[in-house]
Amino acid sequence: MHASRLLTPIALAVSLIACSSIVRAADEPSPAPVKAKPIADVPFFLVNDNRLTFSYQFTATDPGAYSFQPNGAVNGTTAKQVYSFTHFDVWAYGTNFFNIDMLKSTHNDPASPCQPTGTLPFGQTGACAGTTEFYGLERSTFGWNEIFDTKAFKIGPLRNISFEVGADLGTANNYYAPATNNVVAGLQFAFDLPYKGYFNVAPLVVYNIASHKSFLQCGLFNPGTPGVTCLADGNRVFPPTWKIETNYYMDLGFLPESMRYFAISGRVSVTGQKGDINTLPALSGVGRFSTASKIEVNSEPIRLTFDASKAFMGPKYSHFVDVWVAYRYWKNKFGLDSNATPGTCTIAATGVSTNSCTEKSASAGVSVKF
Repeated sequence: MHASRLLTPIALAVSLIACSSIVRAADEPSPAPVKAKPIADVPFFLVNDNRLTFSYQFTATDPGAYSFQPNGAVNGTTAKQVYSFTHFDVWAYGTNFFNIDMLKSTHNDPASPCQPTGTLPFGQTGACAGTTEFYGLERSTFGWNEIFDTKAFKIGPLRNISFEVGADLGTANNYYAPATNNVVAGLQFAFDLPYKGYFNVAPLVVYNIASHKSFLQCGLFNPGTPGVTCLADGNRVFPPTWKIETNYYMDLGFLPESMRYFAISGRVSVTGQKGDINTLPALSGVGRFSTASKIEVNSEPIRLTFDASKAFMGPKYSHFVDVWVAYRYWKNKFGLDSNATPGTCTIAATGVSTNSCTEKSASAGVSVKF
């Protein structure tokens, strides 16, 4: 028999079997598709911390604000109530910190129109309310380890090196009507401390946009000569200078478990000289009549914090409510020479200190996280 006729039944059988398989496959339900594992929804902010704080500074100062006591002594201190909002966050490439304070002084630091000594312009004793001041500070960092996707900048206790930028803004309603507008830029070196603590050092350059000084406005007391005896618009633009900011925090983890509710923290800021305070170089000589600026040291070297919410509500609520005490030391406040700058840091006629350009004050407060 011809070979082609022998293959025909076989081919037909193979075809029927193939068709039957296709029909059965079509009738059977297909297996469920394999789903890819969902990508984790990572929040933009890895840490997002917001706090409200009320604090009290017992013997704060405001340069030039002072009064005479019955015994002739000069009182250059003022208590201040401070209301603060603080924000801190961590994101993929760095951190952001923002703090704004509203400071309310007592009558020894009077609001305008009282002069700093508490008298009205024509000499009689005033009854002006205490000064209200607003001060804001912002700092942002951009970590080199994160930017360059490396761990090369983590060496020993050094955790990271970052670019740092920020701004300082402030104003007050006292006789001087000051306004501060600074921008800063530089680096931050972040170090680890025991018990999940940290220590940061930031060398910065400060660029001043404008500092307002109402009493130097040309035409206020006399026509004046702009740039020589007065400022045309009352604004003093300081030349760039340097600043070093440091801060630290550490839980007291070496304490017994039943007492691990305490932490210490602090900060120190040192700012370089910035020329004549009043931009009137003729007065920038030496001696007690000089208005040359000095190196400024603004610090809170120690703050002791008690984690009240952890102590009374458990670890789940750690640092939701903090109670703290601190000590503040501020030398040559705002760059003013505490041993000169007549009319502000010293009494012009006698050279006696007004005790208002260096601050030494205890403070206490409570912070609530929300």
